[in-house]
Amino acid sequence: MGFIADSLSRVQPSATIAVSTKARELKAAGRDVIGLGAGEPDFDTPDNIKQAAIEAINRGETKYTAVDGIPELKEAICAKFKRENGLDYEPSQAFVAPGGKPILYNAMVATLNPGDEVVIPAPFWVSYPDIVLLAGGTPVIVDTTFENSFKLTAEALETAITPKTKWFVFNSPSNPTGAAYSHDELKKLTDVLMRHEHVWVLTDDMYEHLTYDGFKFATPAEVEPGLYNRTLTMNGVSKAYAMTGWRIGYCAGPVELINAMRKVQSQSTSNPTSISQWAAVEALNGTQDFIPERAEVFKGRRDLVVSMLNQARGIQCPSPEGAFYVYPSCEGCIGKTTPSGKVLETDEDFVTALLEEEGVAVVQGAAFGLSPFFRISYATSTEALEDACTRIQRFCGSLR
Repeated sequence: MGFIADSLSRVQPSATIAVSTKARELKAAGRDVIGLGAGEPDFDTPDNIKQAAIEAINRGETKYTAVDGIPELKEAICAKFKRENGLDYEPSQAFVAPGGKPILYNAMVATLNPGDEVVIPAPFWVSYPDIVLLAGGTPVIVDTTFENSFKLTAEALETAITPKTKWFVFNSPSNPTGAAYSHDELKKLTDVLMRHEHVWVLTDDMYEHLTYDGFKFATPAEVEPGLYNRTLTMNGVSKAYAMTGWRIGYCAGPVELINAMRKVQSQSTSNPTSISQWAAVEALNGTQDFIPERAEVFKGRRDLVVSMLNQARGIQCPSPEGAFYVYPSCEGCIGKTTPSGKVLETDEDFVTALLEEEGVAVVQGAAFGLSPFFRISYATSTEALEDACTRIQRFCGSLR
């Protein structure tokens, strides 16, 4: 159809949303389906945060706000970065968007010219390369390996950077692998970036509070203060505070970049929802006690899933440091045949057959740029996870 923009042919719809949609449709049709595709906590938003939203409505905080967030939320963001990451930002450097995705979009649209390159380690969150393409840039995908726990090496980063590189997009703990970089691992990457002064860093710290086994989180501008003036540090309330549907992402960075992003947002979504912003003020300023408690629950689920998947024939599953995903290899199942006679040639074949035969919805590694793997979100009940992993074991056992 010639009516649709050519730029749209360069991007794909979100694969993770597609899997969740397919699982919902099968459920509606009466199939017994366990959906492990969605990246959202199954916990409810804490009561103090809900209450703050209700009070905001009752106070009449229901009008337009400043395009990039209310002053109270910007203050809370600056306090959070200081308290938890040792980063000093002024409110003029803080920015609020309706979710994390619009922050990426605003930053890329505000900075990329045709031919500009953006270095993205694979596996990556599905939206990174597509947002770069929509903004007219060129994604440069750098593969990591199972053997290296899906972590980017300094050598691979060095090789990927060219005179055209504008951004390095970094995500730790990672969606989809859960891999998290320690301070020392991160320092090796920031040392490379210090040698290339034209490269900016966009760090997606969305899963900062979901780490396990005493892992200590670090963010690039904290590890290397020399990068402060060319780093956009992004975070949000979705994952740690179970506020996915409230749609609040935030970031802080150099004023010139923030002003450019504000210009983009003023002509697209305009301000994030006023009520959600007041809820986010309470999330950042209020009690944080429930975060370690919930992380402990996630850790138990991670251990269960890793243990059960490693007992499935042809599956190898590393134990990640953070987030609520595992990214197991299904290489041992590729080339085998299902009971219904289908030959599994790709990880997409694997996840399709798993959904059809056993009613377990997961996302293929191809969607995240590295095969043959699949992503499981363990942000669901322990009972559902146990059932799902039993089904996966049965499915793998049935392959010939």
